[in-house]
Amino acid sequence: MITWGIVSMVRGPTDTILGFAAHHLDLGADFLYIYMDEPNPDAFEALSCHPKIRVRNCDDAFWQERRRNRPEKHQIRQTVHATFAYRYTKLDWLAHIDVDEFLWSPEPITDLLSSVPADKPAVRVRPIEAIGGSEDLYKAHIPNSADREAIVEEIYPNYGAFVLGGFLSHVQGKLFVRSGMENLNFRIHNLFQNKKLLPCKFEVPQIELCHRHASDWEHWIAHYKFRMDRGSYQPGMSPNVPRDQGGLNKNELLSWIEAEQGPDGLRAFYTEMSGADPDVRARLEAHGMIKHRPLSLDEKVAKHFPGSS
Repeated sequence: MITWGIVSMVRGPTDTILGFAAHHLDLGADFLYIYMDEPNPDAFEALSCHPKIRVRNCDDAFWQERRRNRPEKHQIRQTVHATFAYRYTKLDWLAHIDVDEFLWSPEPITDLLSSVPADKPAVRVRPIEAIGGSEDLYKAHIPNSADREAIVEEIYPNYGAFVLGGFLSHVQGKLFVRSGMENLNFRIHNLFQNKKLLPCKFEVPQIELCHRHASDWEHWIAHYKFRMDRGSYQPGMSPNVPRDQGGLNKNELLSWIEAEQGPDGLRAFYTEMSGADPDVRARLEAHGMIKHRPLSLDEKVAKHFPGSS
């Protein structure tokens, strides 16, 4: 039997962390490697009691054990953890995903991974992105094609031209990585082997990554400053279109909106690009780009972590 699991650096409320773990256990994961980026004794206790989870508190003692200082950037901490877990795992496949990302598949993931050609080092899993204000609805990933930009601009007429694929977050997705490869290092969306980028273009479209990047306005604005300073909207990212054609990256676009229109402008941007706007949602529906993916996290937490709530 093919075995698979997940490595993730997590932080946040207990119910968020346990929901993430419970969902993937319910999906059939054979093992989870969880790295706690900040203290959460309740989540740690619940996770540490499960036989299919190895959880580590990433405190000063943890980093001393690694014989290095704690990296300042959270992206580097994530890839350090993923690379370490990969090098010691006994699983056949390991996926590196975030606590707000949930794998989804109508077929057993074990069966799908079993069908991957032996010469493919990894499987790229594309995201679908939560629609604002909805628990169970997601915007479909639009594959890169000659007409993708036209479709995005039709659905999102105000800001679609500035936002790659119409997604508030990444379109690259994440990777299932075949174990046993030498000198492999993780990045957030890619792999390096012997310090060279390892092409990872093979996809299994049945597996989706439900990304709850911005489930509602309150969630999005609460994370806005962090993402602008150090996260997915930080300065220096590439623009969607060339700069000589008016292209801006998300940091430049959102900074401009905030300076010109203030909080109301940011909310208008979020409402359009998250699909919370009824007209946008209608256009998504017309294009067949709304997916129903109920996660039922409370039920899964009760099943896999009884007595934790």
